[in-house]
Amino acid sequence: MIDPTARIDSRAELADDVVVGAYSVIGPEVTIAAGTVIASHVVIKGPTSIGRHNRIYQFASLGDDPQDKKYAAEITRLEIGDRNTIREYASMHRGTFQDHSVTQIGNDNLFMAYTHVAHDCVIGDHVIMANGASLAGHVRLNSHAILGGFTLVHQFTQIGQYSFAAMGSAITQDIPPFIMVGGRPTRPHGINSVGMERNGISAEDIRLIRKAYKLIYKMNLRLEDAIDQMEDLAADSKEVSQMVSFLRNVNRGILR
Repeated sequence: MIDPTARIDSRAELADDVVVGAYSVIGPEVTIAAGTVIASHVVIKGPTSIGRHNRIYQFASLGDDPQDKKYAAEITRLEIGDRNTIREYASMHRGTFQDHSVTQIGNDNLFMAYTHVAHDCVIGDHVIMANGASLAGHVRLNSHAILGGFTLVHQFTQIGQYSFAAMGSAITQDIPPFIMVGGRPTRPHGINSVGMERNGISAEDIRLIRKAYKLIYKMNLRLEDAIDQMEDLAADSKEVSQMVSFLRNVNRGILR
């Protein structure tokens, strides 16, 4: 299961059925669970843990030092969940002491070629990052979010669940759940109704989310007043309630 040209450190722990391709290098303090397949020329440094049934393609780089000038060789981690697909030349770095010392990747995500996940990012489940999309440090990318090709996300930004960023978006403020953004400069462009329908969100909830979108973006209300009016909608919709919770905890203001 391990190509004879691969280099596996004696302090790495691999499940018996892990596949490792030619010329891949796996360093100390790396753990890889059952069913994961690693192609050729992959580099994985520790401390890094990788869950079950992941597929890691050639030339990916996982668990290297964070690109942060404050980093001083502290022991930090990269944690990757289950059933993720990590394509060619993707890179994911460990965390820093300035945050929680860990970069976390959930389950069932797709990271296309040349994507980058910087230090201290937290990514949920069922996320898609298309080719060349990049996250700066400390980004929170929630479940079912989609970033189009070459989307760039500023540090400390939060991106809500089921949000969608079109190709080439430059995201410098938080994106609420269910919102689509795009263009140059990047602006909101309605709700991600297609993504919600595909994932079983009801037509009634989508209708209420659309009303919430109008309160935030179409009524010329202060954000605080829009949130107050959304509370009535939230009583009838778990999804709108999640929007309200997100908006009450933004880091950098929202993209409006």
